[in-house]
Amino acid sequence: MITVLCGGVGAARLLGLLQREVSSFEYTAIVNVADDLVLHGVTICPDLDTVTYTLAGLNNEVTGWGLVDETWRVNQELAKLGGEAWFQLGDRDMATHLFRTQRLSEGATKTEVAAELAARLGVTIPILPASNEPVSTYLETDIGELSFQEYFVKHRHAVPVSKISFRGVEVATATTEVLSALKKSEKILIAPSNPLLSIAPVLAIAGITEVLEQRRDSIAAISPLIGGRALKGPADHLMTELGFESSAFGVAAYYGNLVGHWFIDEVDYAQAARIEELGATVTVLPTIMTEPLSGAALAKGIAAWLN
Repeated sequence: MITVLCGGVGAARLLGLLQREVSSFEYTAIVNVADDLVLHGVTICPDLDTVTYTLAGLNNEVTGWGLVDETWRVNQELAKLGGEAWFQLGDRDMATHLFRTQRLSEGATKTEVAAELAARLGVTIPILPASNEPVSTYLETDIGELSFQEYFVKHRHAVPVSKISFRGVEVATATTEVLSALKKSEKILIAPSNPLLSIAPVLAIAGITEVLEQRRDSIAAISPLIGGRALKGPADHLMTELGFESSAFGVAAYYGNLVGHWFIDEVDYAQAARIEELGATVTVLPTIMTEPLSGAALAKGIAAWLN
């Protein structure tokens, strides 16, 4: 079994690639929950849903999130009424959130609900929330404190950030399923998700980093930065704003002694020696998963490391 630490889109693409191209292994996804929110009375788990929808072949490639063949009647009517319509929820997508909210109100855990949704959508990879307890990302910005979704969606991650905090993490704990997966996995992959917003809140949950610190030689990560830039999202400028180098090396230095092997893009080949000075080994290869040849090369490289 291979366990993958996940954020949203980048992790979902990686899992889909592994499922298609490196199918001889069993995979488990541990997914960030610090992006979750309650809006309009329903509980929304964006990263869990992005991973689930992508593995089910139902992700909306046009928007990059939500469900394929979506309609927006409810959100449009909400906007006409003057409601909070900046966080767009599609009509089909809303059914997921209503189902989750109902099940949570009945006493189910996020882990149980994630498994139920995956089963109903035909997803065979176990999708595990990092914790069943609520954890919320908040950012100190030039316009004041913002929740993650306010920063990411409402303000299009365009405001400078000076600090990130994870509320609730001091009492949150990793689930039994998460700890079991981390301990029993042959190897562990950290997806090319935003290290500060997607992976950091997973690592901050009690129990997770403690296990990972004992397993460096069996942990690999894929750099989310290529040529110092993020393919999507604010990882590059956020790294700079918070005092880190915006590069593959900067991400490796941020993770420190946690990762034993790095996959970095070929445009960053000159950084391999610097990363190796951190005590990690490095594979240089194409890493853009939206391009077929690059995706195949990355899958081949990961397969070689797994074997």
